Amino acid sequence: ILGEHLRICPQGYTCCTSEMEENFANKSRSEFEAMMKEAGRSVQAILTAQHRSFDSYFQDLLNKSEKALYDAFPSLYGELYTQNVKVFKDLYSELRRYYRSSNINLEEALNEFWTRLLERLFKLLNPQYHITDEYLDCMVKHAEQHKPFGEVPRDLKLKATRAFIAARSYAQGFLVGSDVVRKVSQVSLSQECTRAIMKLMYCPHCRGMASVRPCNNYCLNVVKGCLANQADLSTEWKYLMDSLMGVADRIDGPYNVDTVIGTIHMRIAEAISNLQENKDSITSKIFQGCGNPKISTKGSSSEDKKRRGKVTLEAKSSAQALEMLVLDAKGNLTALKTYWITLPSTLCSKKVMASSASDDKCWNGMTKGSYLPEVMGDGLANQINNPEVEVDITKPDMTIRQQIMQLKIMTNRLGNANIGNDVDFQDTSDDMSGSGSGDSCPDDVCGKRLSKSPSTRQPETHAIPKQSGHGVNGASSRSLPSASLLLLLSVAVIAPQHLWR
Repeated sequence: ILGEHLRICPQGYTCCTSEMEENFANKSRSEFEAMMKEAGRSVQAILTAQHRSFDSYFQDLLNKSEKALYDAFPSLYGELYTQNVKVFKDLYSELRRYYRSSNINLEEALNEFWTRLLERLFKLLNPQYHITDEYLDCMVKHAEQHKPFGEVPRDLKLKATRAFIAARSYAQGFLVGSDVVRKVSQVSLSQECTRAIMKLMYCPHCRGMASVRPCNNYCLNVVKGCLANQADLSTEWKYLMDSLMGVADRIDGPYNVDTVIGTIHMRIAEAISNLQENKDSITSKIFQGCGNPKISTKGSSSEDKKRRGKVTLEAKSSAQALEMLVLDAKGNLTALKTYWITLPSTLCSKKVMASSASDDKCWNGMTKGSYLPEVMGDGLANQINNPEVEVDITKPDMTIRQQIMQLKIMTNRLGNANIGNDVDFQDTSDDMSGSGSGDSCPDDVCGKRLSKSPSTRQPETHAIPKQSGHGVNGASSRSLPSASLLLLLSVAVIAPQHLWR
């Protein structure tokens, strides 16, 4: 029949009524959106699997260290352990809460552990004295000077904070990446895009050419126009992938979580042994500084004498498992780096089933033949002359701009983690914020590509999406965005539309 009634397809002779054309438009829209979600789900699955693997590995390290402590300490220390079980349990509980992004200052948590442990052990090791809370306060003030636990607290704090900051940011990075893909994959098509997709996929049916495949370059122009905003994610997405790979190298290198996390119980045992071995000297120094406490009526205990001796604990290394985890993650992250800019060609070749680039008997939007217009570039700005889709380059999609902001924030956080600094993230919808700062590491460990951030006690604070922070490797010329820049970017996300012009 004559096609004068058609609103999308060419108005030549046609097999389609107006109702059929409308049905095809709805069908093409739902199918294309399903393609987007399916492609996104495959990326989400990869990132979620990487998070799950690392999370399981890290939690297992903590669990094994805690179990080793509970198994060995009763026989090693007797009452020194049994009367202080809660102190040790609280430490591991705080470490887990920090890793899960709770609002905890890791350095303060570690300092609190050593303070509580010293207070309790000092009383147990000196049962002949009546030691008041005021006396303990005085003792704690002199603790840094006398170093009752040797260098263990300082060394463990330095290494553990770096390892935990890196591990927490690393795990969070995978969740943020997955969350960004999920949200972007749900962005609806514009009306102009729906018409272009319909014309690409189903107008050949209306011309009696159901078996003719769309021209490849024609398909690319349609999809690049429809996914122009999504392509603008590419730069920040690459930086996130690079940053994750950079932190992965730290986790399996200078901040080795297997060595640090898996031996926490051994470091605690080393600290306690140091206190036992130097008990008389340390006690004498404390008495000099705080005075002699009163003699207790309870008498002394021989428990300490029975428990003396050098501690020998072993840690089962899982370094090979960590190395395999990191290698697998880096392989997947490398493959995902170009996801957003290769998405149009992926959809055209695998989903739309476009013809080969050299085919001159393909559907070109009007009839069977060759397609002459050039292929547009990637991103919103390059669609100003797109011959197939009308794209308003002055109106970026706000959902996608917000996700670009989330990528910037997470990448900034990973960059800080890469040099041993923490950034505080707060989420009003859930308890997913953390605090604390690690010590910065020397240039020969961290490298000199990233601009140094001064270590501060008050970390920066940025919002992150629920369930979810430049480039480290491969981004040598890009410095970390400052808190001021991130604040300006946050304002830009919600700025009036004319600001984008």
